[in-house]
Amino acid sequence: MKNIKFLFLLLLVFISSCTKDLTSLNNDIKNPAVVPSNTLFTNAQKNFVRTVVSTNVNLNIFRLIVQYWQETTYTAESRYNLNSRSIPQGLWTAMYRDVLQDLETSKTLMATDVADPAIQKNQLAQVDIMEVYTYYYLVTTFGNIPYTEALDIDNVFPKFDEQKEVFTDLLTRLDNDITALDPAAEGLGTADVIYNGDITSWKKFANSLKLKMGMTIADDDAAKSKSIVESAVEGGIFTSNADNAIFQFLAAPPNTNPIWEDLVQSGRQDFVAASTLIDTITQINDPRVPFYFTNDNAGSFSGGGPGRSSSYVTFSKPAAKIALPDFPGVLLDYSEVEFMLAEAVERGYNVGSTAADHYNKAITASIVYWGGTDTEAAQYLQQPSVAYTSSVNYKQKIGFQKWIALYNRAWDAWIEWRRLDYPQLEPAYRATSVIPLRFTYPVNEQNYNTENYNTAAKAIGGDVVSAKLFWDKF
Repeated sequence: MKNIKFLFLLLLVFISSCTKDLTSLNNDIKNPAVVPSNTLFTNAQKNFVRTVVSTNVNLNIFRLIVQYWQETTYTAESRYNLNSRSIPQGLWTAMYRDVLQDLETSKTLMATDVADPAIQKNQLAQVDIMEVYTYYYLVTTFGNIPYTEALDIDNVFPKFDEQKEVFTDLLTRLDNDITALDPAAEGLGTADVIYNGDITSWKKFANSLKLKMGMTIADDDAAKSKSIVESAVEGGIFTSNADNAIFQFLAAPPNTNPIWEDLVQSGRQDFVAASTLIDTITQINDPRVPFYFTNDNAGSFSGGGPGRSSSYVTFSKPAAKIALPDFPGVLLDYSEVEFMLAEAVERGYNVGSTAADHYNKAITASIVYWGGTDTEAAQYLQQPSVAYTSSVNYKQKIGFQKWIALYNRAWDAWIEWRRLDYPQLEPAYRATSVIPLRFTYPVNEQNYNTENYNTAAKAIGGDVVSAKLFWDKF
């Protein structure tokens, strides 16, 4: 009997210990309930850059819209069919769910997991700058968007805020962030993949973004634009390629360059050069041609016509350089800053130097960044077709060269093409619409947030790609 009681007690202990161990198995170490705020920030940075530089036709087709690349077999996206692949939905989801939600949650967690007030202030400013930039892309792509009621889990039907009001508030937030940044205190450190926590660099980045946003509204409100731009320059902007906002991808998955994933890892042969860009830059002896594209099958450079099914074997392809797994993604660069300063001078803003000087610096910075030399840039700039003169149509001259320089930043090229109206692109072959001036709203918003969707669509002149946004005046 004693032996039986002893065995029974052992059995109870065994069951108790097993129960404890089994309970611990409910903890999913790959999906923790609480994560550090800095981890979410890093993930948001990565998702932001991946979305901006992607070539995935379900997400980012801007290289096709601005006629840098052309499709080989499936031409719907080159012809501006946004709906068969639900491209607006993919873009909307990537920015709201995968970027903004992580950034907003990161902010919330910083209130408890960052003890030092000065460090917390810097980190919150860094997060908010990334939020401002994300909303900048959304508002310049769609128009009216969910903003004041966005990211609220208790409100699944947010209203759409008026686009100009959103833009104005983003500028206010950016000013507050610039003021909050203190180089004497630490930031996000290694969790910040772009600047490794360097607050001085973040100040330059924020002011350069402010410059960009100020120039975006130049045709809508010249006086306000002038004030914003001059303030940004005074605060300190990019002065060389060393300041570029770069996200360094890694050579091994899962943190690789999405262009490599789409062009190399996938094994697909979906894209060749578009004749619009490659014919243009070869005719003006642009030294960036071999950095942008490969030789064609005849040993020269050529591309397919926009909207036309184009032979992968026949035409030039995107250069191997940009399809390396660790090729960096660019958020904002010195070349773009100098182009904006050239335009600012032409508009009468007090930003120093001459339009020609800024224009020359912009082109030189781009050529050198891509692998060319100062000498090649100087020779290129001496050509009558490239040189800046006092009688030039500055929107045409700057817009044309900016389009070339933004080759691997096609989303920005699309924004600038709409704003400056140069180069004067022709719609693709058998285009389903005009070249899009905005993206239509996602299907989910139409189906589930119908009342707010209808109000937003009516406010911007209809949910059509031909509707101009508030800053796109001409």
